[in-house]
Amino acid sequence: MQKSVRYNEGHALYLSVAARKDGARRGYLSKRSTENSRWTERFFALYQNLLFYFENEQSARPSGIYLLEGCTCERAPAPKVSAISKEPVEKQQHYFLVLFGHDGQKPLELRSEEESDCNEWVECIHQASYSDIIIEREILMQKYIHLVQILETEKIAANQLRTQLEDQDTEIERLKAEIGVLNKSKERMLPYQNNQDEEDPDIKKIKKVQSFLRGWLCRRKWKIIVQDYICSPHAESMRKRNQIVFNMVEAETEYVHQLSILVNCFLRPLRMAASSKKPPISHDDVSSIFLNSETIMFLHEIFHQGLKARIASWPTLVLADLFDILLPMLNIYQEFVRNHQYSLQVLANCKQNRDFDKLLKQYESNAACEGRMLETFLTYPMFQIPRYIITLHELLAHTPHEHVERKSMEFAKSKLEELSKMMHDEVSDTENIRKNLAIERMIVEGCDILLDTSQTFIRQGSLIQLPSSSERGMLSKVRLGSLSLRKEGERQCFLFTKHFLICTRTSGGKLHLLKQGGTLSLIECTLIEELDANDEDYNAAGQGFSHLEFKIVVEPPDGQSFSVVLLAPSRQEKAAWTSDISQCIDNIRCNGLMTSVFEENSKVSVPHMIKSDARLHKDDVDICFSKTLNSCKVPQIRYASVERLLERLTDLRFLSIDFLNTFLHTYRIFTTAVVVIDKLANIYKKPFTSIPVRSLELFFATNQGAWGSDPLNNKSPRLCRKFSSPPPISIPSCTSSPIHCRKLSLSSPISVKVGALDLSTTPSSSAANSPTSSYSPSISSPPPILSSEPGDLSPCRSPSTPRHLRYRQAGVASGENSRCAMSPASAFAIATAAAGHSSSQGFSNSEKACDKEFIIRRAATNRVLNVLRHWVSKHSQDFEMNGELKTGVICLLEEVLRDPDLLPQERKAATNILSALSQEDQDDTQLRIEDILQMAESPKVECFESLSAMEIAEQISLLDYIVFRSIPYEEFLGQGWMKVDKTERTPYIMKTSQHFNDMSNLVASQIISHTDVSSRASSIEKWLAVADICRCLNNYNGVLEITSALNRSAIYRLKKTWAKVCKQTKALMDRLQKTVSSEGRFKNLRETLKNCNPPCVPYLGMYLTDLAFIEEGTPNFTEEGLVNFSKMRMISHIIREIRQFQQAPYRLEHQPKVTQFLLDKTLVMDEDTLYELSLKIEPRVPPG
Repeated sequence: MQKSVRYNEGHALYLSVAARKDGARRGYLSKRSTENSRWTERFFALYQNLLFYFENEQSARPSGIYLLEGCTCERAPAPKVSAISKEPVEKQQHYFLVLFGHDGQKPLELRSEEESDCNEWVECIHQASYSDIIIEREILMQKYIHLVQILETEKIAANQLRTQLEDQDTEIERLKAEIGVLNKSKERMLPYQNNQDEEDPDIKKIKKVQSFLRGWLCRRKWKIIVQDYICSPHAESMRKRNQIVFNMVEAETEYVHQLSILVNCFLRPLRMAASSKKPPISHDDVSSIFLNSETIMFLHEIFHQGLKARIASWPTLVLADLFDILLPMLNIYQEFVRNHQYSLQVLANCKQNRDFDKLLKQYESNAACEGRMLETFLTYPMFQIPRYIITLHELLAHTPHEHVERKSMEFAKSKLEELSKMMHDEVSDTENIRKNLAIERMIVEGCDILLDTSQTFIRQGSLIQLPSSSERGMLSKVRLGSLSLRKEGERQCFLFTKHFLICTRTSGGKLHLLKQGGTLSLIECTLIEELDANDEDYNAAGQGFSHLEFKIVVEPPDGQSFSVVLLAPSRQEKAAWTSDISQCIDNIRCNGLMTSVFEENSKVSVPHMIKSDARLHKDDVDICFSKTLNSCKVPQIRYASVERLLERLTDLRFLSIDFLNTFLHTYRIFTTAVVVIDKLANIYKKPFTSIPVRSLELFFATNQGAWGSDPLNNKSPRLCRKFSSPPPISIPSCTSSPIHCRKLSLSSPISVKVGALDLSTTPSSSAANSPTSSYSPSISSPPPILSSEPGDLSPCRSPSTPRHLRYRQAGVASGENSRCAMSPASAFAIATAAAGHSSSQGFSNSEKACDKEFIIRRAATNRVLNVLRHWVSKHSQDFEMNGELKTGVICLLEEVLRDPDLLPQERKAATNILSALSQEDQDDTQLRIEDILQMAESPKVECFESLSAMEIAEQISLLDYIVFRSIPYEEFLGQGWMKVDKTERTPYIMKTSQHFNDMSNLVASQIISHTDVSSRASSIEKWLAVADICRCLNNYNGVLEITSALNRSAIYRLKKTWAKVCKQTKALMDRLQKTVSSEGRFKNLRETLKNCNPPCVPYLGMYLTDLAFIEEGTPNFTEEGLVNFSKMRMISHIIREIRQFQQAPYRLEHQPKVTQFLLDKTLVMDEDTLYELSLKIEPRVPPG
């Protein structure tokens, strides 16, 4: 027989007495007995985690004890009172339960008369847990240990300061002793000096000459020693090292100022707003957005004070101990970095609250913010650690190996690099959110769709909106092609993965969405690249605009359809816009089709097939993913092997437009064009062997028997596993009414009406030009139920349920349900069979529809043509500079055209890509850089005085743009402009730099060549007028060329000349300098570029600095040999912005006489000559 549990009753009685006196909670409660379920009132006392109850308050011994460790307490509803029972008092009672943490133990049921009393009891019992106290104690211990570490660090610093003070005291005592010895020696010399007065005057003269000669020899010797040291490599290295430190102090001052603005202008006011009666934001959201921001500010204020103290003790610069103080605090930065993406997401969500958005705009209008947005300030800490790494890298380059600080600085650099790697990944992942928020802030009316953090920015630029057919009829043909139409119809367009925005730019740089058609949802759009002659919008467009226009047909479900006709500035720009728009439409419609297939089984936006493939979202040895999803709702790649990147490029299930653009911009860094084209050729020739096995299984994984009830059909040798054959396609009369089903537009390159890969037709397309427009296939025996295993997914470029197909389903009247009952692969098979019905070779239509090899081959062909289309239209320089690549692509396309089963749309797409490859550049009307070099050799005709400021500014802008446009994007990869062989690796960047220096030297030479003061002052005023016109023309490179010339020492030192310059001109120069200032990573210039419409020539050095910053911060490959694709994405975004300006030409008339003057090398003086002439004009004033 088991004995009863023994316990120390005496101690329990002692604790009950303590509970009656000092219990956390005491009072009367009603307790429900377990025997007869009656309520009895007892006096309860809670002491620590023990609950005692007594008969009454005067009882000495407790009636019972409950151990509360591990239990929970919660409110309970009042029990239902039966109709017979008449106890109205119980309706006023408040019940709660104490639940014990194991099975079989009945809960303790209690009640009280007051609700407040009940809530207090529940709260007290909740807190009566020893384990919770242990956890809190552990947290406090961790905080205590952290504070002890900080205290130890401060003690070490204090000891160092104390040691320095003791050394200073010792030095003072030594100097006092030396002074005393010198005073005594002077006293001893006094008698000798008295005797000297009696010497012979000739002896005195001789001694005086000897003293003079000795002094002259010593000074000469010392001068030689000093001059030798000044010219030595060590002195040069120390000068550079000191300059790096001085720049570091300036950058740290600016950074601390930015952090103080973040805290004082945003964090603290938002905290106060969160405490108001109607808070626009909660305290939790404020904490999420500004996590550790205030702590980081305090940390860098301490670091900045330490830097200033080191500068005060110059030339002795000891910096390693400062970084030793910074390193233990890096965990604060780590928390900020990990929270950065979540911070921006919370900010985007909060901006949907109009009260918060209005308050935030009020804070951002503060003069201290200088027009910058909150997300800009939140990103500054992400760039600071990489900046420290670059500074340490430069310091180590100029620090001798035996230097006492070298090891400490190398250790600090290694620690900072670990954090920098994580920072670059987070900056890359959140760049899209920051870009969307920046565009949303530029739009005056606001744009809620940009607050969707899943929206990915693709491209922006200026397009001309042509009037619609109704508006165009009221306009004369003269005005239609005139410059006024270009000005009135100029639109700033933004393409995102889900929407297309059309805006107008105000004079202040802000944007206004068009009232009608300003926000186009791509799911409702159809792209027509070439207007048909029968199209009502074709009127005069095809003849007057050289086929540079394209049309977007919008069919909103709740409104009348309309169309937007846009005109691109060049053929290349049109190809880039149309390829990106069509890819975005394909992606979103492919996702919509997949979702519609699976929506009755699972209400999720990501298809089950993608979720089932672990290779698409789970890290592996050869791939690592980020938390951010791309445009196809698949996690973005952070690191991956080259093979996995090529596999993603050729994955037939989807193709993300952002991944494709990044890959095509940066593939040179980690592979070659030959490898990429071989992969595309391989996917075309051997589609089954080129696709991963798991992808193939999921591609054909549909429910068995989905097309019929006969299970024996699954054993057919012609079928793939889990893939059932659809029934034969019947061709009834062409009068079948179409159902409303969205079209998947797969647009063709360069010159196609609808897509070359388009497998369906629309009412907006011409029915006469489509081989399938006169047929209306239908399914004779569709499935009665929806597939229960939604694993099938057809290629992203191909799945489409054509509008002219109608699926008749027995017992089901809804056409939409019928559409949802089909798998995407089956719909693709039917569409391809119908689209290619005119070809009688090979399989019949019904055989092709059910043949898995046919589907895969069609999808592989579509993918190859799609990638080649983007490659050829956006990166034509690749093929112009690489004959082997061009030959390989042409051979592959010719092989595609020889395919007897090729569909008409695919054949047309391949033909268009071939024609684009064979076409020469038709922009012959524009100058090239070779023409500039030829003009430089021609003799000058005009002089500076005979040319107007407008003429000079226009031609400077034209020349700067031509030089800027000539830079191929591959020169921006790999920091070639900083290498020893930079002239061979980046010749066009070097030409741009040389052109900048030549123009700056020309400005300085023209000013210094005047002999009288008034002429020089007039020349300065005229050049500043030229700079102001360049600013109006958005040529900020030209502005910097002129202002840098005026800031040269040879010009800046001419005080008499500058005294003649009027105040208005000096104020203009200050404004121009502020615009192009390098302060804060060119923050003013970046803001100006955001608010201007191309054409524009930015300062190239700003982008080269950004690229160098990215290259220095993180390597191209990880230690495991994986490609750092997050870094590739950041580089791609910068190149995309550069190419946006490269592809928008100036519409300025070329004036040879002005360009010959600007390029005349005989007018340009070198730096030394300029300074010598400056000294002759205004000699140095000797010190007073």
